[in-house]
Amino acid sequence: MGRITFSCVFVVLAFLLANTNGVEVGFYELKRGDFSVKLTNYGAVINSVILPDRNGKLDDVVLGFDSVDGYKNDTTYFGAVVGRVANRIGGAKFTLNGTTYNLVANEGNNILHGGPKGYGDVIWSVLTYKPDSHITFTYESSDGEEGFPGALSVAVTYMLIETNKLGVKFEAKAHNKATPVNLAQHAYWNLGGHNSGDILSHELQIFGSHITPVDAELIPTGELTPVKGTPFDFLELHKIGDRINELPKGYDINYALDGNSTTHFRRAAEVYDSVSGRRLQLWTTAPGVQLYTGNLVHDVKGKGGYIYKEHAALCLETQGFPDSVNHPNFPSQIVNPGETYKHIMVYRFTAH
Repeated sequence: MGRITFSCVFVVLAFLLANTNGVEVGFYELKRGDFSVKLTNYGAVINSVILPDRNGKLDDVVLGFDSVDGYKNDTTYFGAVVGRVANRIGGAKFTLNGTTYNLVANEGNNILHGGPKGYGDVIWSVLTYKPDSHITFTYESSDGEEGFPGALSVAVTYMLIETNKLGVKFEAKAHNKATPVNLAQHAYWNLGGHNSGDILSHELQIFGSHITPVDAELIPTGELTPVKGTPFDFLELHKIGDRINELPKGYDINYALDGNSTTHFRRAAEVYDSVSGRRLQLWTTAPGVQLYTGNLVHDVKGKGGYIYKEHAALCLETQGFPDSVNHPNFPSQIVNPGETYKHIMVYRFTAH
């Protein structure tokens, strides 16, 4: 993808709700034409993305809840920013600069998406919010939070770019200790509409020729294995449901994206829904993307009372490799004091 310019101005509608801690939680809308994105500073969540199909019909294409209470009780991470370290860390511990850090496990013996109270379960501050352009949420993460070392200042900016593009920019500055940082956006996409059924007929292409295989607890083994000829092969566009039955539950795996640059955008994935004609193209500066097909979504009551079921959506979480703190051969996610972590992703939506 070529150079992207973020020359835009914000439109936001805020509906403020009183939080029990006296902190205000709001819903905010970015809108340009018939493309709109609704967000909340609870978990820096993407609550909805509304865009036209090939006939101009508008639909909301991400799963979510009607109220903040839904997100407070959520176990699916619908639309949330996850961190301090997205995905899993095996044994909920790692050693850095001679010190072993024991984290707060929340998935058996392991830690997932930052722990029992990761960034998807905190209230972010609103730094800037401008019409027809962008919103920036910030969060001050304390030294020792969920066991992670060092204070960390975190920001995520959602921005409307040109026509029907959504940019997401993560930044995090380490203050007093070296720490792992791996932030991801956990939106659940169904291009037919959040209430249209499953995504098994969606066609998917992933621009990664290798995966980081995992053990029975979904912790990477440290290897990189080729996808060609396996059920994980999405090198060419084909239906998600074509080979999903060859896997025990569905897809939940990290792809190592092709190319070795971390400073320029590379293609991560493309999704197409032939019924609506909607297409999602994803670019990122991150080295990996996690494909997850909503395998653990079971009868979740979502927006409008619709019941989300297994494979109701797919997640494409651009990220550093899972458990990289325990695999020196993986790209490092360590941020030293004074350094700034950056991770950008851009979604482009079309319909034909």
